Amino acid sequence: MSDEVLLVDNVPIVGASPDGAMISVWTLNRPEKLNALNADSHTALKQACSDAEANDDVRVIVIRGASPPPAVEGKRQKPAAFAAGADISEFAGKNSDDVRSFFENNAWEKVWNLSKPTIAMVDGFALGGGTELALSCDIRIASTRAKFGTPEINLGLIPGGGGTQRLTNILGYGKAMEMVMTGDMMGADEALRLGLVNEVCEPEELEGCVMKMAENIARKSPYTIKVAKRAVRAALDLPMSEGILAERSEFVALFDTADKEIGVQAFLERKDADWVGN
Repeated sequence: MSDEVLLVDNVPIVGASPDGAMISVWTLNRPEKLNALNADSHTALKQACSDAEANDDVRVIVIRGASPPPAVEGKRQKPAAFAAGADISEFAGKNSDDVRSFFENNAWEKVWNLSKPTIAMVDGFALGGGTELALSCDIRIASTRAKFGTPEINLGLIPGGGGTQRLTNILGYGKAMEMVMTGDMMGADEALRLGLVNEVCEPEELEGCVMKMAENIARKSPYTIKVAKRAVRAALDLPMSEGILAERSEFVALFDTADKEIGVQAFLERKDADWVGN
């Protein structure tokens, strides 16, 4: 097992345009701790975000958790986990001055602020900071054994990585309150019904489902995808009347791009678009 807390694997997309397109798969790699997020995990995730943002070939980012190691003889098999929260051992004895700078410069916001699309591949437990990391992604696809929760209340805390805000945006006020104040877990079926996840697959099919969607997105114009993400995100920050104006501005500006003309001509000629990325 690697000592790295985050493994990065760039998967090439054959035939995508512009040439060199990749899906960057990031694996949280602390399976013996159910991939709980510690300070090193945050440092590694922030660096991965910077690297991906600077690499034009990276079109889509997938975040997943490492599979549990085989059980030692006589021991119970560890469950699957995306990320079972924060490493609570790092909280003991800390006061607000000790943690403020860490939470002001955290990996959740770095993932959230990526200009490129992100997909959380959630198999097993996504609790606390793990749920918040999944919420920081644009799309969430889960296995049937996925479980989400914000159990910080049981530690005398509340979610601190954007959970109260992003849960409310997705689930609504009442359900977000219920999750935050009870600390109870939500199964995959309920998460799908409430819109917390986009799709639910059997565990053995999860990777295929995620990579199929990631490749679909990766084959689109990378520039237009960035604009689309920016436009949809505006709906979270702006009143609708202002958001519609922002969308219109983005739409009109795309008429000056090479990829707009390439896409229109490809449609008219019934062929695949050969994007140039601008």
